[in-house]
Amino acid sequence: MTDDGKYPWPHRHLLTLADYSADDIRHVLTTARGFEGISTRSVKKAPALRGRVVANLFFEDSTRTSMSFQLAAQRLSADVLSFSGKGSSVSKGETLVDTARNIEAMGVDVMVVRHHHSGAAAKLAANVQCSVVNAGDGRHAHPTQGLLDIYTVAKRCGRLDSLDFTGLTVAIVGDIANSRVARSDLIGLKKLGAHVILVGPPTLLPRGFADLGDGMSAELSHDLDAVLPRVDVVNMLRVQFERMGGGKSGGPAFPSTREYTARYGLTAARLKRARPGVVVMHPGPMNRGLEIDAAVADGPNSAILEQVSHGLAVRMAVLFLVTTAAQGT
Repeated sequence: MTDDGKYPWPHRHLLTLADYSADDIRHVLTTARGFEGISTRSVKKAPALRGRVVANLFFEDSTRTSMSFQLAAQRLSADVLSFSGKGSSVSKGETLVDTARNIEAMGVDVMVVRHHHSGAAAKLAANVQCSVVNAGDGRHAHPTQGLLDIYTVAKRCGRLDSLDFTGLTVAIVGDIANSRVARSDLIGLKKLGAHVILVGPPTLLPRGFADLGDGMSAELSHDLDAVLPRVDVVNMLRVQFERMGGGKSGGPAFPSTREYTARYGLTAARLKRARPGVVVMHPGPMNRGLEIDAAVADGPNSAILEQVSHGLAVRMAVLFLVTTAAQGT
C-alpha cells in the first residue's frame, strides 16, 4: 500500500495469472466486489472508462466471454469495437500483429484477445502500445475465467472478506490436458492457499501439472469417487473434442463417451458421495449428460450461473485496472 492507502496497481496487461501475485489477485477481486452492485442498479452504468475505447478481438468462437467483456466495457461507459476473425482481413492473409496495429491506430486503449494459438496475447502485448487482456489463448491461459472462478469460490465458501483459501480443497475434473481454464484456476487457487486436486483419465491428466514451480503443486488423481468426499468445490471441465482430433468419440483420449461419463461424469448419484454443501462449478459450455448431469447443473449445489454473473464484475475490474495502469494514474 502507498501512504494514502491505495494499492499501487502495476500491470498494464493481463496475460496469465502467473504474472500476478496473491495480493494482485486479491486486489482485482476486491475491485470486482465494488463493481458487482452496478448490475443491480436501475441505471447500470459507471463513468470509470468514459472516453476510452475497448476492442474485443475474437479469433475463436465465444459466447459468454465475448458478451461478458462487451457488457463489462459498456457498463464502465467505454466505447466498444467488436472484431471477429471470420470474414476479416485475417482470412485474406493479414497477420495477427498487423491486424492489431491497424485497430490500435483507431485510438484503442485496451485490446481483449481470444485466439487459438498459445502465446497470441503475449505476442500482441509485445507489439502494441495499448493494454492487452487475454480472453483465452490456445491451451495456455484464460486468466479472467480463473479470476471469476476464484471469486465464485470465495463468495460461496464465505472467504470473500479474507480472500484466504487456506483449508479449502478444490477438485478440477476432466479434460485437464486441453484446458486453459484448469491452468489459470490452478495457479490462482494455489496462490490464495487452496489445496487443488486434478482429476481425470491418464490420457487427459499430464504429470507436468503436479508441479508448476514456485512452490505450487497439485495432487493428481484418476478416481473421482475417491476424491469427492474430500472437497469443498468441484469444478467440472468441458471435454474439448475439437482439440482431440477424434470427433465426438474422444479418439485416443478415452474409449467412449459412455465410459467417460461412467468414471468422470458428475451425476446426481455420484454427487451423493460429496459433502452436503459442496459447490459445483463449470466454466461452460456444458456437455450435459457427458461431464455433468442436468439435475446437478441445475441443482442447489450449482454455482454455474453465478460464475457467469461474477464474470461481469471481474472483467469490469480488470478493464478498469489495466487502463488505470496504462494511464499512469
